[in-house]
Amino acid sequence: MRLTYAVFLLLFLTFSTTVFSQKNYQIKTVAFYNLENLFDTENDTLKNDEASPIMEIKENREVIYQKKLDNMAKVLSEIGFKDTKNSPVIIGVVEIENRKVLEDLINTDALKNKQYGIVHYNSPDLRGIDVALLYQENHFRPTQHETFELKLWDENGMRIYTRDQLLVSGYLDDELIHVIVNHWPSRRGGEEKSRFKREKAAYLNTQIIEKIKLTDPNPKIIIMGDLNDDPTNSSLKTVLKTKAKKKDVKEGDIYNPMEDMFRRGENTLVYRDNINLFDQIMFTSPLLTTKKDYSTYKMYKVGVFNPQYLTTQTGKYKGYPYRSWGYSGFIGGYSDHYPVYMYLIKEF
Repeated sequence: MRLTYAVFLLLFLTFSTTVFSQKNYQIKTVAFYNLENLFDTENDTLKNDEASPIMEIKENREVIYQKKLDNMAKVLSEIGFKDTKNSPVIIGVVEIENRKVLEDLINTDALKNKQYGIVHYNSPDLRGIDVALLYQENHFRPTQHETFELKLWDENGMRIYTRDQLLVSGYLDDELIHVIVNHWPSRRGGEEKSRFKREKAAYLNTQIIEKIKLTDPNPKIIIMGDLNDDPTNSSLKTVLKTKAKKKDVKEGDIYNPMEDMFRRGENTLVYRDNINLFDQIMFTSPLLTTKKDYSTYKMYKVGVFNPQYLTTQTGKYKGYPYRSWGYSGFIGGYSDHYPVYMYLIKEF
């Protein structure tokens, strides 16, 4: 969206007043959100969707499903809207059952006028949860997409079925952007025991990046997802070799601005009163500017979207994300994760 009024630029950018009056910028929001078990109301005999919370509800299932959709759509429609007057042009989502729930989501009142397209593949995850990408068709044009299977085995040689990793390449206006959407294996069994799974997931990301470089040697890659690891864990620091400081980022490196955010105490979820920043957005060096050169799209800001209504205000879980599902079924909230977002800006 083109922002031509100087007042907004004075609030948004950190240049001088003189520069503001002479330059205009386009700004786009890219976001990621774990939708916390967005399942439909139909039993799929090919997957274990009976274990999803909505299938355990005996009455008013369709009403609750629509409320869940509306809640998710409300959040997505508001991410970045204050600054851009638009919802995100690219959204990675996880914990969704199938394409149908995505079609229902983008046809809610809050999103139906945004013209979102969908990139989705069925994943081998035993529960049937998938990853996907939503995009505004008048801003982003996918040219290629594929999934990469994460192959894992346990100590007994049994296959562990988990989510694929989704790569979508396309043009944001006239610039080639690659987006990798992730939902890495959980910490079930403990962080240390399950660590190898997430390190394998991170390694698969490095393989995807190398494949991208075969045709795009210095690519603009955005890596997003629920990683079930914090920015300081070995999957990111040792395997992906992410950098926390702009000054340390060299060509080909991955910059993770969320590492400093995590060290400052920001979080996207709370578990047993411990905070985590599992939901992350990071990117390769061409999206980073150290000279305030915005002649092409560059990152301006990365953040956690956590308005007050997304946080439980009272009771035992005060301060936790206000989630959809509890022991009693649907409790009226949104997700057990906060969404994260990135602003990309470009001078015109």
